[in-house]
Amino acid sequence: MPTPQTVILVVEDEILIRMDVADYLTAQGYIVLEAATGREALAAIEGAERVNLVFTDVDMPGEIDGLMLAHEVERNWPAIAIIVTSGKNPLGMSELPANSRFYTKPYMLETLQTAIKEMLARPSES
Repeated sequence: MPTPQTVILVVEDEILIRMDVADYLTAQGYIVLEAATGREALAAIEGAERVNLVFTDVDMPGEIDGLMLAHEVERNWPAIAIIVTSGKNPLGMSELPANSRFYTKPYMLETLQTAIKEMLARPSES
């Protein structure tokens, strides 16, 4: 069971997908922040007291896609775990930052919950 302080940032431009994931994670006991673009996500991280995990789609509007966001998070906040998703082309591990995982859409929310628990249970690398 997550602690009340566990914060997950869901970054997804498709509102219905974002709401579904956010509602599911909230029901699991996480504090959930939401963003529709990479820029919004970076602002959310900078403005938050803490973010433990970023859950991002690859394809998003604007100049920062989800993969770019993931690498920016790794550079500036290496303790934040990252889950990257895409409904298009699967990404290889060499394309992903350290401390991250990739899932293709459609994904099962229960599978993501298991991954989140595993990633958050890992000792911080920062």
